Amino acid sequence: MLSNTLPTRERLREVRYEIRGDLARRARELEGHGHKLIKLNIGNPGAFGFRAPEHLQRAIADHIHDTDPYTHQQGLPQAREALAAHYKARGTPHVTPERIFVGNGVSELIDIALRALLNLGDEVLLPSPDYPLWSAATILNDGIPRYYSCRAENGFLPDPEEIERMIGPKTRALVLINPNNPTGASYPKPLLEKLVAIAAKYRLLLMADEIYDGILYDDNTFQPLAPLAGDVPCLTFSGLSKVHRACGWRVGWAVLSGDPLRTGDYHHALDLLGALRLCANVPGQFAIEAALKGGDTITELTAPGGRLHASRQAVLDAVAKSAFLSVVAPQGALYAFPRIDTARLPEFDDYRFALDLLETEHVLIVPGSSFNVPYRDHFRVTLLPQADEISEVFRRIERSLSQYADRGGARQSA
Repeated sequence: MLSNTLPTRERLREVRYEIRGDLARRARELEGHGHKLIKLNIGNPGAFGFRAPEHLQRAIADHIHDTDPYTHQQGLPQAREALAAHYKARGTPHVTPERIFVGNGVSELIDIALRALLNLGDEVLLPSPDYPLWSAATILNDGIPRYYSCRAENGFLPDPEEIERMIGPKTRALVLINPNNPTGASYPKPLLEKLVAIAAKYRLLLMADEIYDGILYDDNTFQPLAPLAGDVPCLTFSGLSKVHRACGWRVGWAVLSGDPLRTGDYHHALDLLGALRLCANVPGQFAIEAALKGGDTITELTAPGGRLHASRQAVLDAVAKSAFLSVVAPQGALYAFPRIDTARLPEFDDYRFALDLLETEHVLIVPGSSFNVPYRDHFRVTLLPQADEISEVFRRIERSLSQYADRGGARQSA
């Protein structure tokens, strides 16, 4: 008997995106019934009262009359010229406006970049934990994600030797997320140099997700990958969403560096795929030059006394007082990735806990297993709420974990 259900792509069954998945849908249902929630599932600055800098808004307003036509598929020429100058000043080799691609956010460009690269069964090395869009885009472009471990006991930094052991004849790319989402790790220069050497040895494409490159805490620093890569093919991703707090504008870019002869065919593939979608959002592209030349507006938020620094400190203080939690202090980005002591809570399950926390405490977090890790004892929160709201969230988390512990003790006594 034929099914009345319209078939969908089978590989979608392998894709998970819990950041906006079942828990988020349940949160909307609870809000529909009048419950007030604290939602820490998405790094969306505008939802927490942040605004894109005024000079970026003004740049769009001043050019809105120029935004009706399509532009070049790779992006506005003046935007790409500004990006080329910016990345050249950083030391990126072989960078020209012709090797820069502007997209509807980094998310679109990740999908295009993998579609241009992968054939059926090709493998991509991804960090675990990862940002799950990378896994989804690999799968939906007929690739196979292979995960290298970034363990808490190593500061969530990867092990180059493990990565090298994973490389096989179908390995095409090595992905780095730095500063990291979800862990907040920032990769030191010696580590990046080792990873570049591996990519050079096995002729891999380096793909550097650097969307949080300006969001750093205390004395931590950011080392861009492309200047270290030199002639090794490297695709660097960034945009306006995080550092410039303009998520809804959907403005991202990818910078192709490395030996132009080796990357020529890949460049043409990216250009073809960009042309098929005609062009990226035009109004937002007028903010790129203003963002790059308009001065630093993020450090005042991440430095001591700044809002993001205070919220990060609220997480660290709450975890330090917790009977159940530990955390590797985030060095950058907009997240913390706390760990539950499963010696005290041996039956703990991150998804079940996240659902219980939503139902009973009206707090929305993301289970750690959503980031493609083999364990179920972490969760991710964003640092975007005010510090006092972060403190309140962790009071509720501690109360919920205490109830878990009490239930577990009661079962043991029984």
